[in-house]
Amino acid sequence: MSPAIFLLLAAAAAQGDTGSFVLNNFSFASGEMLPQLRLHYRTLGRPRRDAAGVARNAVLILHGTGGSGGQFLSPLFAGELYGAGQPLDTATHYLILPDNIGHGRSSKPSDGLRARFPRYAYEDMVTAQYRLVTDGLHLTHLLLVVGTSMGCMHSWLWAERYPDVMDGVVALACIPTQIAGRNRMWRRMIIDDIRADPDWQGGDYTSQPRGLRAALQLLFTAGSAPLVQQRLGPSRDSADAYITRWLDTRFAETDANDLMYQVDASRDYDPSAALDRVTVPVLAINSADDFINPPELGLMERLIPRVKRARYILIPTSERTRGHGTHTAAAVWKEYFGPFVAALDHAP
Repeated sequence: MSPAIFLLLAAAAAQGDTGSFVLNNFSFASGEMLPQLRLHYRTLGRPRRDAAGVARNAVLILHGTGGSGGQFLSPLFAGELYGAGQPLDTATHYLILPDNIGHGRSSKPSDGLRARFPRYAYEDMVTAQYRLVTDGLHLTHLLLVVGTSMGCMHSWLWAERYPDVMDGVVALACIPTQIAGRNRMWRRMIIDDIRADPDWQGGDYTSQPRGLRAALQLLFTAGSAPLVQQRLGPSRDSADAYITRWLDTRFAETDANDLMYQVDASRDYDPSAALDRVTVPVLAINSADDFINPPELGLMERLIPRVKRARYILIPTSERTRGHGTHTAAAVWKEYFGPFVAALDHAP
């Protein structure tokens, strides 16, 4: 990280806050209940309220599977969006970066309940996000909901469930329909790699089961892109060394129950039936080298026309794209994002 970027992020963080919001007796769609559900969050900037006391500059930014709100402090994202004059300038915008259920420093299986943790789904995660915004941060309005990957899918649910709360949505790296085909298959294999391993012991393991490593191999493959991996491992030996380091690092950082729950949470996602009820402007951006959302399926071309005020951008594969991870490389799509946010900022 360059000194300039470090100073930018430090200054932005100094304007905001870090904390946890506790939801008491939180009921899940499964019928399960948690006496206390903790949602960790970060904010940058300050809310600016109009004469009626309504904040008009709040932006909710939602992370992907296995991520956290902290990932949006990286130079790839923050360095392109948060500075002076940039689309989400923290001097003029109030950014909310939550860790979603099962992720980061929010309540998750590895806190102690393990496989007895409620089997949360995307519906529960979006409900908790809404409660954080309204009950925790006392906001009645959002300028924008931005989501990447899993967060992208959450942003479509926000657009359908809470259209009166926001002015617009930016959906990065997802498709607003049921997860099926290869996308469902690799998720199911991750779950099976963990659950079918005798070392898992019904979730009550004393050390991470070996199946976690196999699950991480699938996770790597799903997030990979040929040009990126060729640059990272241009020879046989460098490729072997890179994937060994990646797997060793991720294995040391990952809990098997947490990962299994994170991947399983997408099981009932399907906003496709209600797309014609989305009333807010939507900017949807995918990249052509995305293994998880392959454009050759033609799904976006069939679905987007049903959304009244949507624009869909498919970014061609290039040396700048990163496969599925293009969603966090803001420089690649900022030329579309900036004007979209500016139009919301200046809307009457």
